[in-house]
Amino acid sequence: FNEAYEHIIELMTDPFGNYLCQKLLEYCSDKQRYQIIERVAPELVIISKNMHGTRAVQKLIEYLSSPAQVQLVIHALKSSVVQLIQDLNGNHVIQRCLNKLSSDDNQFVYDAVAGYCVAVATHRHGCCVLQRCIDHASDHQKLQLVREISATALTLVQDPYGNYVVQYILDLPFHNLTGSLIKKFSGHLVELSTQKFSSNVIEKCLGVADAQTRHWMIEEILEGDGLICMLQDPFANYVIQTALMVSQPQQHNRLVEAIKPHLATLRNTPYGKRIQNKILKETTSHHR
Repeated sequence: FNEAYEHIIELMTDPFGNYLCQKLLEYCSDKQRYQIIERVAPELVIISKNMHGTRAVQKLIEYLSSPAQVQLVIHALKSSVVQLIQDLNGNHVIQRCLNKLSSDDNQFVYDAVAGYCVAVATHRHGCCVLQRCIDHASDHQKLQLVREISATALTLVQDPYGNYVVQYILDLPFHNLTGSLIKKFSGHLVELSTQKFSSNVIEKCLGVADAQTRHWMIEEILEGDGLICMLQDPFANYVIQTALMVSQPQQHNRLVEAIKPHLATLRNTPYGKRIQNKILKETTSHHR
């Protein structure tokens, strides 16, 4: 132990030495483990970002065996959470904290993520870590994240990674919050429906919204000249198809009537054909 302890920092980042460190952390005494953590704490962020070091740090988190050890690790990582989340190797260390520490001990992760919600959610690793944060959160922590995500939802839905985070929270059983999140898109539905990433979110909103929310969404689509743009758009036409599927009979009929004058134009667009076929199929089945 003593010999390895002297060189523990370089061993943790060594392609072979990191395996020795992992075994050492598994079998050493609580006192020795505390000594190791104390020794590596000032370098823990740098070690976590190393391709070999990340494995040793994850093992260290796995075998934490006292509140004092946990506090040492939290203190060492606390100021670099976002930096680690955005790192190819470091993000696995934060995910191991989420897996192994209690939700109370993980509060340092939730505070950092809530404070830098857009930076985390719009990052290729960050969007995955944020979803894992939601999975492991207490109800209080879930609400903390959902509020931050809702506040920045208009930005997130237009992002290739952020849109997945918004879709993820739309599936949570917080129905009051779902309604208020969807309201953030009020006045922007046509614009969001014609964008690749946000169009998926608007489709999802129509699917999970309560009747009242769904009603105003479809009313907004029916207003002005937005409908004709949406019908001919490669992304928004899917939103219209979803609206036709989920709308209540009376509103559904209004939607169909609003689309009918444009059916001839739609015939010439590959996207419009789908909607045209849907309406023609409905009309035929009604006449039978």
